Amino acid sequence: MATVSLCMIVKNEEAVLARCLDSIRDAVDEIVIVDTGSTDATKEIAARYTDKIYDFAWIDDFGAARNFSFSRASMEFAMWLDADDILTKWDRAAFLRLKDSPAWDNADVVMMRYNTAFDEQGRPVFSYYRERLVRLNVPHVWKGRVHEAIACSGRTVYAEGVAVTHQSVKTSYSDRNLRIYERQIQEGEPLSARDRFYYGRELYYHRHYERAIRVLNEFLADEQGWMENKIEACKILSYCTQETAGTADALAALSRSFLYDLPRAEICCEIGNLLMQEQNYRAAVFWFELARSLPENDKSGGFVSADSHGYLPCIQLCVCYYRLGDRKKAEEYNRMAGTYRPSSPAYLYNLKFFEATTANPNVV
Repeated sequence: MATVSLCMIVKNEEAVLARCLDSIRDAVDEIVIVDTGSTDATKEIAARYTDKIYDFAWIDDFGAARNFSFSRASMEFAMWLDADDILTKWDRAAFLRLKDSPAWDNADVVMMRYNTAFDEQGRPVFSYYRERLVRLNVPHVWKGRVHEAIACSGRTVYAEGVAVTHQSVKTSYSDRNLRIYERQIQEGEPLSARDRFYYGRELYYHRHYERAIRVLNEFLADEQGWMENKIEACKILSYCTQETAGTADALAALSRSFLYDLPRAEICCEIGNLLMQEQNYRAAVFWFELARSLPENDKSGGFVSADSHGYLPCIQLCVCYYRLGDRKKAEEYNRMAGTYRPSSPAYLYNLKFFEATTANPNVV
């Protein structure tokens, strides 16, 4: 059986740390907690689970803090979690089965799905694979002050059927990441291609649209940029240009993604949404139908929206066909949307609407 050190960096996480550690304490062999300056009860809570608690002076560098945490691990593998992550009871059981299997004998890096958004019934609708565990005797390093990632060569295994669930309790999005990137720039440390992508995304989140457009275009021009990030950058660029220039430029930004790979369902849905805004329902139908037909590739490393492959195109096709005067198809697609998300408010609203207007199909 493989042995695992759970390595966490924390600061002021008293609201969620126990929830996280309770979900995994029985599945790992060691817990390492690195505190970067808590002023609440975080360290006292951590002490209920481990005596391996270390202080690390915060230097606006998540990569440096992660590297320090991994340096204190003593088992075969180091695993990371954030304080607002958990393993569900099903994923914990699957994780323990995986530890007891021979699968890890041939692994230097173990990739696990990261579920970060959920539907009305708590089922994941947005996820991506992350490098979750690393064999400690293989050279590795965390890189990046923000949105850090492990640079590690070796044999990679995908732990299918095991996921980490992100359950944030934050009610607002802070400017911390944006400040870190701008400090990095001020200190003259070059941004990597990955940094530039995430910096552009932070600028968008904070509604600095013109600056975001400039930074994202610089990223797209960088040959070092990762394909998946470039496709996502096109989507973010479309949001920015929708705010600053309008639908035509937003459509052009989305179409730019086709330079990097075949169309993705997520991009097709974004195009369909823009065409719906222009009341071009016939063209929107084409893109939503295309989204439904595309396979889901969760091993690409990119962000995967399950809704974009099923629920979203169906619920939008319901609207499109209704506007085109085809009530029968509209009802059909609404029923299909309900097979994906039976508790969706939009599906339930449409269902009641169609029931209420059955006697008079011309009622809008």
